[in-house]
Amino acid sequence: MTATTPETTTEVATEPVITLTESAARQITSMQAEDKENAGKALRVFIEAGGCSGMQYGMVFDEVRADDLTADFHGVRVVVDSVSANYVRGAKIDFSEELTGGGFKIANPNAQSSCGCGKSFEA
Repeated sequence: MTATTPETTTEVATEPVITLTESAARQITSMQAEDKENAGKALRVFIEAGGCSGMQYGMVFDEVRADDLTADFHGVRVVVDSVSANYVRGAKIDFSEELTGGGFKIANPNAQSSCGCGKSFEA
């Protein structure tokens, strides 16, 4: 992104709010291929009140909205709304096919504590 003023031009570096591993991207692409309704949609990552630790993660396929923060990883567009971004900034989404404990995992550096299932956290 380039910001321009009459006197200067400045390059502004923007880091993605959240990152997606290649394994997670492969699984998301596979899920989109199975359900044509989700083809072309972005993966929306959000937080909401609930879960055993007070806040829980959510992920859905959705359209990009004007105020979303977006990033692309391994062919998958990820969107986060500005409120959720405050809670998930720096987080990493991975996917594991392990028989026990498999599925999507979110490593969130902002979580003060998490529940055993990894789906909720306390900020």
